[in-house]
Amino acid sequence: MSTAGQLLRVRVTAKDAETLRALLREARPDVGGRPRRGEDGAFSIEAYASPEEAEALEREGVSITVIEDAAATGRARQAEVGEGDRFAAHDAVPHGLALKVRDD
Repeated sequence: MSTAGQLLRVRVTAKDAETLRALLREARPDVGGRPRRGEDGAFSIEAYASPEEAEALEREGVSITVIEDAAATGRARQAEVGEGDRFAAHDAVPHGLALKVRDD
């Protein structure tokens, strides 16, 4: 399976706040949101990373959980978007600097 163009949304969980801070300072992953403290005292934050980057984040006191393939989810959402302007009148002529052609 090719990992080219794959972007994972992962949960980075550290045993304590200092371990998480050190990881974030060192690796500087693209994080989403704020750190949260679990009932067990561990701290976690969501991040976006390639499979290789996600693997490199894992170390002693830190675990990585893959939540989803964010790139695949994004492509699926883009497929849901229609084409054209649903608010434009059906006989509207385009405006702007392009060549204006009426398609009748």
